[in-house]
Amino acid sequence: MTTFCLMKLLHQATRNENRFTRRFYGTLLATTTQKRVFSQSSAVVPDPRKTSVFGLTKPFCTAEKSDTEPKRKAAFGSVGRRIPYRILHVINEDGESLGNMHRAEALRLMDQHNLKLVLLRENAEPPVYRLMSGKQIHEEQLKRAEKKKASSKPGLVQKELSFSSTIAKNDLETKTKQIAQWIEKKYHVKITIRQTKDSNTDMFMLFDQILKTGSEKATYLSKPKAIKEGVSTCILRHMSEKELKAHQKLEEQKNSIAKADENEAPKSSELNQ
Repeated sequence: MTTFCLMKLLHQATRNENRFTRRFYGTLLATTTQKRVFSQSSAVVPDPRKTSVFGLTKPFCTAEKSDTEPKRKAAFGSVGRRIPYRILHVINEDGESLGNMHRAEALRLMDQHNLKLVLLRENAEPPVYRLMSGKQIHEEQLKRAEKKKASSKPGLVQKELSFSSTIAKNDLETKTKQIAQWIEKKYHVKITIRQTKDSNTDMFMLFDQILKTGSEKATYLSKPKAIKEGVSTCILRHMSEKELKAHQKLEEQKNSIAKADENEAPKSSELNQ
């Protein structure tokens, strides 16, 4: 009986020991696995390709010029002797085409006639150049500057009127009143006058008459000029505050001179008597 009890106790102790051993090694194994997984994840080497990409990436900067940024249009004028194109299409000073030629031939003509080469159309094939005198270049620069100045700005209203030089007096008065109303609203007014074949009207004097009778606050934005045979145009605008003050001062001076002349007129007639 004692032996049986002793054997039972030994068996129970062995079972408890095995159970404890399994629990211990199970916990140890799980802990080791977690540490191994963590160490592997923390030791991950970044992709060298990604690293090089980020290393070569430039920071965004608005001051940097893009390769695709369009070239600014060069100012109208002589290009001198530096011409990057081998073959050119050349136009002479009278506006007649001389055809395609080598740049050396174009430079020879330029020197021979004492002219200058001006680039007209760079995107053409071949690029178009024109032989021009210094006076022609200056006049063209003035025309372009005037055209740019006269072009409508964003938010600016431009009205247009067109009639013939033989317009009836009543119709001209109606149009002049309309111009005055637009000027008061600070609109730009483009006037185009067509001269009829049998008319001897001075177009520029007619423009001056419209300006004088239309509105005291109007002035020329673009002075009268002939755009083609028998057709002339101009653009009127509202005077600035500074211009209005100067204009009023000038009118006052004119009126005072006129009054002084009137006062002196009787005195001179008395002396003659």
